[in-house]
Amino acid sequence: MLRRIEQLLLDLAVVAVMGLGALITTTVLLRVFLNSGVPDAIVMVRELMVAAIVLPLAVTTAQRAHIAVEFVANRLPPTGQKALVVLGSVFGLLALAPLIYAGWREAAHAMTSGGFFFGELMLPKWPGRVIFLLGMSFCWLRLLLMVLADFRAMRRGAPLSETGYGTGE
Repeated sequence: MLRRIEQLLLDLAVVAVMGLGALITTTVLLRVFLNSGVPDAIVMVRELMVAAIVLPLAVTTAQRAHIAVEFVANRLPPTGQKALVVLGSVFGLLALAPLIYAGWREAAHAMTSGGFFFGELMLPKWPGRVIFLLGMSFCWLRLLLMVLADFRAMRRGAPLSETGYGTGE
């Protein structure tokens, strides 16, 4: 089930990137040919960037596709490498927790206060805040499942899964 949700989030991120391309292209063409523009284009680009960056985090985490510097880790024995992977994942869990808390507070505040961006369209703030919270939450959940699976694999002496999908889903 989590894989399906992650795939949906990835697909939504792709749609956000395509929307970004269309919005920016339209804005440039309108500026060049009609000396006009798309109202609140900057706000829409900013909000779509949040979706494009945050929504695919869970899939990126599951595929262990984050940027990694391995020149020290590759010199360690396999057990040390596994321990570093688990330690890094635990650190990621701890680092994401305050972001999720802040995202929750922002999303709740934006929804209850009815906050909006000042501009021609008066776009609401809550969609971007909720998207951020969803992306971070699913990334945290995937990371937690990976930590548990990696820890079990370490205790058994088994290799860590190349992807985070070795969690019995």
